[in-house]
Order: sequence, then structure tokens, then C-alpha cells
Amino acid sequence: MLFKIVTFRSKHYLGVMSGAMLYIKDDLKISDVQIEILAGILNLYSLIGSFAAGRTSDWIGRRYTIVVSQAIFFVGAILMGFSTNYAFLMVGRFFAGVGVGYALMIAPVYTAEVSPASTRGFLTSFPEVFINSGILLGYVSNYAFSKLPTHYGWRAMLGVGAVPSVILGIVVLWMPESPRWLVMQGRLGDAKTVLDKTSDSKEEAQIRLADIKEAAGIPENCTDDIVQVSKRSHGEDVWKELLLRPTPAVRHVLVAAVGIHFFQQCSGIDSVVLYSPRIFEKAGIKSASTKLLATVAVGFVKTVSILIATFLLDKIGRRPLLLSSVAGMIISLATLASGLTVINHNVHTVSWAVALCIIMLLAFVASFSIGMGPITWVYSSEIFPLKLRAQGASLGVAVNRLTSGVISMTFISLYKGITIGGAFFLYAGVALVSWVFFYFMLPETQGRTLEDMERLFGNFKWKLAKNRNNNIKEVSNGGGNDNGPNRQVQLGTK
Repeated sequence: MLFKIVTFRSKHYLGVMSGAMLYIKDDLKISDVQIEILAGILNLYSLIGSFAAGRTSDWIGRRYTIVVSQAIFFVGAILMGFSTNYAFLMVGRFFAGVGVGYALMIAPVYTAEVSPASTRGFLTSFPEVFINSGILLGYVSNYAFSKLPTHYGWRAMLGVGAVPSVILGIVVLWMPESPRWLVMQGRLGDAKTVLDKTSDSKEEAQIRLADIKEAAGIPENCTDDIVQVSKRSHGEDVWKELLLRPTPAVRHVLVAAVGIHFFQQCSGIDSVVLYSPRIFEKAGIKSASTKLLATVAVGFVKTVSILIATFLLDKIGRRPLLLSSVAGMIISLATLASGLTVINHNVHTVSWAVALCIIMLLAFVASFSIGMGPITWVYSSEIFPLKLRAQGASLGVAVNRLTSGVISMTFISLYKGITIGGAFFLYAGVALVSWVFFYFMLPETQGRTLEDMERLFGNFKWKLAKNRNNNIKEVSNGGGNDNGPNRQVQLGTK
């Protein structure tokens, strides 16, 4: 529930910005370069939040880190809603960006740590429905607020983002803390209570608690409600294990997490979400209201597609869905680029090319949302070991936001330099490279507990990956061999 509201608010704001930029440019009389900076700078500001969130969440807990994110974002939304000029607006973007960075890092980590293994993919990916619903609502509110005078319309679009922040600040008080964070603090009694409520059975809760205790370095036979834990369990020296002296398994986990976040944004999805009115204009749609309505169709298709994905992740696995998703993205991006190139080289309207571009744009967002979109957050939140998870996830989010910022802040200049068709051909090429990376670097994690990931990483001979993954269900179902979950080596150890 927490991740749903967090991501709904964040992505509602992203959807709003796509339409608001049309009116901000006219009202504040700013250039395309300033619009690019305005659109993409939030992602760079969010780097501050994503890096700070890892350490903050280890200090005050996963749940209350969400409260911090909402307070910061609330300030940003209010400042943007009352902006009187471009500089004032950029100050609001700074606070909003830091808040988004906090939320994007901690929300999937919290959800993954609370969820049982059998439904972790569904529960961690289902918030993507709210992400895309937020985008869709942002597009709809753009259309509604566009009826207001320009001076008030875009301010209403941006300022309304403060409302979900207040709601979330209240709702979070009823949410349980992450049992894994509680164990890291030595609060075993509280962790057991949460696990009893969030597991499929009492037996599963006991197994999960034993696995978490082992990963945290607490003896399995320790049954005290509160125990002393080493300082290192609070997050110290984590960066050394992640970056300076990683084991082969941790190094592979880091490469996989950073890689999937990097390629998710390099595919150009934020260019489509933020600049879809401009893309539709290049495809031959001139009316402002028609462009906004077409953008609503983008949000609708994304939402429907993610609904399908949430029910497939725990049934067919991460890898098949991800590889199929990226394949669809490659085809749709290449075809969209071809259609835009045809339109760009013809003086008169080419009706079939216009229709093809619209269909392929919708196909691209559908392909993205059915795999690449949700799996990036599910995968990167579940593969890090317990003591490295918060900071490791924050590093992945930082790469995600940095890449998104670069893509968002260069799209207009890119398509002016190599044409709109050339820009999407470039995105298609990047998507092709990402498919190869995912095929060779990302093993299947379906059905594994968070403490039972070690055997999947550290071995780059991926021809053996399929054979190794065939044993997943046997191990997860409690097979009585020495390779069971309680025999796993902690990833962060030497």
C-alpha cells in the first residue's frame, strides 16, 4: 500500500509536467533549452534524495524515511504552485526532486522486505499500476486544467501534487516497519510480529525470521525479543563491500542492478512520457487539445499493460517477461522511427505514416510497461543482500535518475540534431544492446527468498544458468539437502 501511494504521487507529477510545460513556456516566455532543463533537472536533484535515503532508512527505518520524502516533496509542490518566475520554479523543482529521490529508493525496498517470496513479484510490481495511474491522472488533469487561464492552469497542475503527500504522511502511521530492518536493530520480537502478519503461514514466518537472523549475523537459537547487534548492522562500511572490496557475487549483483536501471531509462521512456505532446505534433497532430487527448491514450495503455504484468511476474518469471518486453520495445521503436522519418521527408500529410506512428508509440509504452518498467524495480530491490540492500538500491536509483535526467534534458536538442526519427532509431539501438545484456547477465529470481539469492550470482558462465535455476523450486519448497535456504552464505561476507 505504501509503495502504491508513493509511486502514484511521484508519477502523477511526471504526467502533469508533460502538459504543464506547454503552458509554462508560453507564460514565462522561456526557450526550449530552459524547458529541457526544467524537465530533466528533477532527476538530477533526485540523486541527492536517493543517496541520502539509503543511509536514512538504515538510521530511522524504512517506514519513516517515507515520511521524510513526503515532507520534502510537499514543500516542493507548494513552491512550484506559487512560482512567480523561472528561478522560483527551479527552487521548487529542487525540493520536489529530492523528495522523489527518497521515495523511489525506499518504496520498492520496503515492499520487497515485507512481502513473502511467493507473491513478492506481484506486490512489488503492482504499485506500477499506481505509477501509471498517476501518469494517466496527470494527463487527464492537464486536459482539465488547460481550460483555466494560462497563468493559473500550469500552477494548479503542479501545486495539486501537495495533496497526495499529506495523505501519505497520515497513512504511513498505520503501516508496519520492515522486519529485516527491525532485525538489523536487534528488535526480534517486533520483527516476528510483522512476519506473522505478512507471511502465508506461521511456518513460513519462522523460516523467514531464521533466514533474516542468519543474514544479520544473529544466532538462530537466539529467541530474545531484543538483542545487541554490532554497529556494522546499522550501515557502516557498506560502501566498502559494495564498491571497494566486493565479493564476486556482490560485484555481479551490483552490475545487474546498475545495468537494469541504466538501460530502463536509456530506452527513452521518459522522453515519451514527458514529451509525448511534441512527439504527436511531429507525427502530424497539430491541435493542442487533441495532443493532450492522445497523451491520455498513452497513459491508458500503460496502465492496462502493467495490470497484465503484475499477474505474470510470479507465474512465468522475470527473465521471460523482461526479454519479451525489450524485444517488443526494439520493434516498436524502430518502426516508430521509420514512420517519423517518412513524415519528416514529406511536405504533405502521409496518413498511413501518422497512424503507424501513433500505434507504434502506444505499442512501445505497452511493451515497456509489461516488463521493463516493473521488473527493474522488482529485480533491483530483491537481489542485494540484507546489509547492503538499502545503499545498493539507492545506487541503482541514482543511476536511474541520472540517466533519466540526461535523456530528459537532451531530447529536444537530440531530435533537432539528428531528426526525431534518428532519435528513436538511437533508442532502438540501445534497447537492442540491453536485450543482450539482460540475456547474459540476469538470472531468474522467481520464487527465491531474499536471503536465498547467493547461488545465482558470481558465476558469469550463463549457459549454465538455466540448469541451475531448475533447482529453484525444489530448494524453495524446503528440500532436505544441504543447499536449503538455511545453508546459504551471506552475500556480503568474504
